[in-house]
Amino acid sequence: MRMRKRYTYTPSVTEGAWAEAGDVDLPRFQVGAPPQHLITTLLGDYWISRPEQLPSAALVRLAEEFGVSAVAARAALSRLARRELLESSKVGRRTYYRLTDQAAAVLLNGRQRIMSFGLDQGAWDGAWVVAAFSISEEQRDLRHALRSRLRWLGFAPLYDGLWVSPTADAGDAAAVLAELEVPTSTIFRAQPLDLAGMRTPQEAWDFDQLRRTYEGFAAQYSPLLVRVRKGAVSASEALVARTGIMDTWRTFPNHDPDLPAELLPADWPRSAARDVFVEIYDTLGPLAEFRVKQIVAEFDPSLAELVAHHRTSLILAPR
Repeated sequence: MRMRKRYTYTPSVTEGAWAEAGDVDLPRFQVGAPPQHLITTLLGDYWISRPEQLPSAALVRLAEEFGVSAVAARAALSRLARRELLESSKVGRRTYYRLTDQAAAVLLNGRQRIMSFGLDQGAWDGAWVVAAFSISEEQRDLRHALRSRLRWLGFAPLYDGLWVSPTADAGDAAAVLAELEVPTSTIFRAQPLDLAGMRTPQEAWDFDQLRRTYEGFAAQYSPLLVRVRKGAVSASEALVARTGIMDTWRTFPNHDPDLPAELLPADWPRSAARDVFVEIYDTLGPLAEFRVKQIVAEFDPSLAELVAHHRTSLILAPR
């Protein structure tokens, strides 16, 4: 029997997902098969903001496409409902689920940022947003939470208690510090002095590592891109591959806050990596949608007609 080639679904162990962790506690990336994260991703990609609920059996079948067992998928659905990320109802012996309105709103906000990542942001004014804080070693949970939230906003540590960003919103950073009740902290905007021997703010990022990451991404997905252009990808493979490339791309804002062109070395590979992502993600959209419709139709043909994918250009279009 011929084995169907699969693209491995391997999310990063970093924390950022669709959006920052706030009032909505979205699933974190995990090592191995992450069914809770997978289910929210699939609903976000093909069922976002729909008022109708999908049969749990259909969601279980979708998860099985990614190698998640039925038992694990059902357990994930129950946990997501307990965490108020999914709302559920029962009709006879069947259970149905959809994203809660609050979870959908958070996913939509994060999706906007992920899809716009890597675009030309225009001229930078040269000002840095600086977050300074002091947290005792005993408050490890607070330290971890603050660092995760600051990274999602686009900060990186120049020193342990001094985080900087050329693109972050100072108000958002102040809101995070207030929400987490960091006792000793401040936010301000500043322009560094060009003094010999002084560390520059951009040294908070490892440009060599970032370059390797972008180049590695392009190299990893180039063979798939060739097959996509030839139309040599099945519907089932398109669904798995499209989810996989999204889960890789969405981790990049945790490591690179869309650093302005003025700070980047020559021949920076971010734009080339983005081109690979957009072409694969958008081109595989109709095929992946078709596969989701096939699976949902096994349980409710009328709901299958409501399945829809989204394209990068439509997400970024002015509303």
